[in-house]
Amino acid sequence: MTEQAAPHRGDTPAAHSATGAHTAETMTGAQSLIRSLEAVGADTVFGIPGGAILPAYDPLMDSTRVRHILVRHEQGAGHAAEGYAQATGKVGVCMATSGPGATNLVTPIADAYMDSVPMVAITGQVASAAIGTDAFQEADICGITMPITKHNFLVTDPAEIPRVIAEAFHIAATGRPGPVLVDIAKDALQAQTVFRWPVETALPGYRPVTKPHAKQIREAARLLVNAKRPVLYVGGGVLKAHATAELRILAELTGTPVTTTLMAMGAFPDSHPQHLGMPGMHGTVPAVTALQKADLIFALGARFDDRVTGKLSTFAPNAKIVHADIDPAEIGKNRAADVPIVGDAREVLADLIVAVQAEHEAGRKGDYAAWWERLNGWKATYPLGYEAAPEGRLAPQQVIERIGQLVGPDAIYAAGVGQHQMWASQFLGFEKPATWLNSGGAGTMGYAVPAAMGAKAGRPDVQVWAIDGDGCFQMTNQELVTCALNNIPIKVAVINNGSLGMVRQWQTLFYNQRYSNTVLHSGPGHDGVAPPAAGTRVPDFVKLAEAMGCYGLRCESPDQLDAVIKEAMTINDAPVVIDFIVHQDAMVWPMVAAGTSNDEIMAARDVRPDFGDELD
Repeated sequence: MTEQAAPHRGDTPAAHSATGAHTAETMTGAQSLIRSLEAVGADTVFGIPGGAILPAYDPLMDSTRVRHILVRHEQGAGHAAEGYAQATGKVGVCMATSGPGATNLVTPIADAYMDSVPMVAITGQVASAAIGTDAFQEADICGITMPITKHNFLVTDPAEIPRVIAEAFHIAATGRPGPVLVDIAKDALQAQTVFRWPVETALPGYRPVTKPHAKQIREAARLLVNAKRPVLYVGGGVLKAHATAELRILAELTGTPVTTTLMAMGAFPDSHPQHLGMPGMHGTVPAVTALQKADLIFALGARFDDRVTGKLSTFAPNAKIVHADIDPAEIGKNRAADVPIVGDAREVLADLIVAVQAEHEAGRKGDYAAWWERLNGWKATYPLGYEAAPEGRLAPQQVIERIGQLVGPDAIYAAGVGQHQMWASQFLGFEKPATWLNSGGAGTMGYAVPAAMGAKAGRPDVQVWAIDGDGCFQMTNQELVTCALNNIPIKVAVINNGSLGMVRQWQTLFYNQRYSNTVLHSGPGHDGVAPPAAGTRVPDFVKLAEAMGCYGLRCESPDQLDAVIKEAMTINDAPVVIDFIVHQDAMVWPMVAAGTSNDEIMAARDVRPDFGDELD
């Protein structure tokens, strides 16, 4: 699979109108909305109709260029739009009615904001004269979402609809991508207006800086070739900028070790010898330790979040920081930068490659041999691994690892949130961009199934797997009905340990094994420790899948594993759900406990790495 040919972050999606030259037609605001969506290139909308947005659904029925997918819950619409956007590189679109319809979009909007996903959410609003009167199904969705959108619009004049849609798509896709809300009053959708396209946008205060400052680039290159222990700390911004080719060129040109965050999996091949893995709370020992002991950290499209830094005051105490990001607000927010660079990651990397080549031609080249000797020692001593499951039981890591091996790196994988998410990041193996979807910043349970649905709707040619936990799966699995009815044949691997696994792990480690309200498979009077007997599972995921128009499979032992995965791979006429019954005591390692220093990383339970050097 190649990287998507999506608009670069300096482009304006609205500029690529498919409606031809300047046109002016009289129509309703609702018709103008659908025509505007066609003009900006939106081809898929996930949504649910309701009273305030209903006028827009009538002309939507006549559109031959915008496909509407009727979801079962507005949260599913939002996450599907996210999955679509991340898989295709285009702006995802979701639509809902006023009041509860709009507020059900708040979680996916917040999720998209945290993970910089380009998305436009369109909501209906009560008639403009009723705004502020607590009318039926009224909610101030602009006020509610102001902190979690790049921008939002309240439209009460139908003449503004084309301009607002053009601006919304431009804002969502350019600079640091993110969600934009367009709230349209019902009377604006019903009124007559004159539709004109192309439109003139009016965004005088919105000028994202994409080209980095040449002096900062030269200084960064100088620091890189003079460093003894450099690390490239790669975040999701590299994927958003479609800069993975440039990243690889720079890494191989300099020989610098690379770490990729949870949001950047696939930006640099997992199999590459310079890749140390993922940093952070459940990152690899080499990645976490390399950052901690570095003398130069080169951050690209990353934000020094708490999951990566651990206790911030102790993070990388001897490192100088080069921080490149398209969002100037991120630079210096958590860690002061010695060399701040504002710019698009692709442009930063391209200029940096030239600057490093100039340093090499002048005879200045980094010598990282001693650094690599130590890094390779850590890689050999502390590789990723897991304890075998009890005899005859499935280890969740084994299930996920085998899915990655049998399905391969061309598939798209979406994960929920929790233990299965971390194991998926560790054991699937990512070689290509746009193949890993997850909720990184917000940590939204229920993300996987609708995100996989959106990815498959946008990339029907690619196999899409949702790796979900039994807790996450029970939050949004109703979207399997949407998949079944709309010919969206995703595969869902439910890693079923009968509990809220990550919370249970914390209860094991920090709460004296007091499993308060984390057992999912039992009711009052059950000890919550022994797994339920076959035939008494509540819910029975196989029956549930079949009830929703999907194929249901179950795997309970290692000897069934390969056959079940291969069977799922051969089914392409409907969604498939596989209930993998895994043992509940498996834990995610390595681990840096919340609020502690990365120096205190544990490679496994009761196993503290000993690096035995002056920096330890």
